[in-house]
Amino acid sequence: MCGICGKENKNFLCYECREKLQKEFEFKKIKSKNNFFIEQYYFFKYKNFARKLILELKFEKKPYIYKTIEYFLEKNQKKLEKIKKYDIIIVVPLSRKRKLKRGYNQSQLIAQCISNILQIEIQNGILYKTKDILPQSTLNKEERIQNIKGVYSAKNIDNIKNKKILLVDDIYTTGSTLNECCKVFAKSGIKKEDLGILTFAKD
Repeated sequence: MCGICGKENKNFLCYECREKLQKEFEFKKIKSKNNFFIEQYYFFKYKNFARKLILELKFEKKPYIYKTIEYFLEKNQKKLEKIKKYDIIIVVPLSRKRKLKRGYNQSQLIAQCISNILQIEIQNGILYKTKDILPQSTLNKEERIQNIKGVYSAKNIDNIKNKKILLVDDIYTTGSTLNECCKVFAKSGIKKEDLGILTFAKD
């Protein structure tokens, strides 16, 4: 079934919707300043078809949509080569409570698409969310920064030292969540130059 229009399709994305999504595809790289990571990448602006895909994946219990995303990214594999310089992928985690409620971590599914296509290992068991908080989407920029402080912790840091790390999340809005994750790594001795972030969409 096509993840956008719902038509039956073995690739989870029909030709018509693939063409529409292709017009929205940007895959941009931005150098980062005043953050704990050196650069960020994103595939889409958070609007139109890309927004529909991520919202349904995230809130409407449609995990199969990751197959739509994977098929589309496979067709654009050559454009993704610039992130092959990263050694490992780490996923922004959900709290245990939220993951149990949703049944999956949508960012993990997106990361799995990238891992499958580029053969970059996903390293689990490193980054943890230690408590449940108010949804970031309900808060303004300053509230997001305060809400996310001290929420993440890292373990098994020796497993990722001296490796280039790509941190993956679903949406980049203010960057407070991703920056807080990278701050945890920085405190654990990971260099900023070894940290990049990738999101499916950027608001």
